[in-house]
Amino acid sequence: MRTNTLRRLRRLVPAVLTGFAAASMPSAAHAGCAGRDSSPAELGGPGTRTATLCVVNAKRRANDLRPLRQAPKLIRAARRHSRDMVRHSYFAHDSRSGASFRARIARTGWMDGRDRWVIGENLAWAGRKRSTPRRIVASWMASPGHRANILKRRFRVIGVGVADGVPVAGGRSGATYTADFGS
Repeated sequence: MRTNTLRRLRRLVPAVLTGFAAASMPSAAHAGCAGRDSSPAELGGPGTRTATLCVVNAKRRANDLRPLRQAPKLIRAARRHSRDMVRHSYFAHDSRSGASFRARIARTGWMDGRDRWVIGENLAWAGRKRSTPRRIVASWMASPGHRANILKRRFRVIGVGVADGVPVAGGRSGATYTADFGS
């Protein structure tokens, strides 16, 4: 009896130590993503967009999915929406006028000439220290609906838009993200 307990402990200790080491180190899946732990204020818009896409694509690769490519028209739709939410202190997929994210994307011309398409949208905002691309993508991955967008096999392109500031009146410094996905 005592020998069995010792054997189990010998097997358990390395597993616990391995789990602890993995939890304390950056994920190898997105370790190569430059800027993943920097705030948008440090990275600027293009740097934040690139780092966010890198982290999203690391999650997709870890799930055997092809990487997403940036789509300029989706970037435009996402950036405009993030800025509008910050400027007018609201946080929603529909704009203040009631226009859906589908209508916002259509206004960019992204859907023109496409017979069939699928779109999705993720939103997030956080205070300065929590607004890094890695933390934003982690929050999306912890939410079933947002995770589904990131891991949807049909999606091929993405537009990430980030605005400096938060979408609440009297809010503190931070960043607001919109990610628009398309097939």
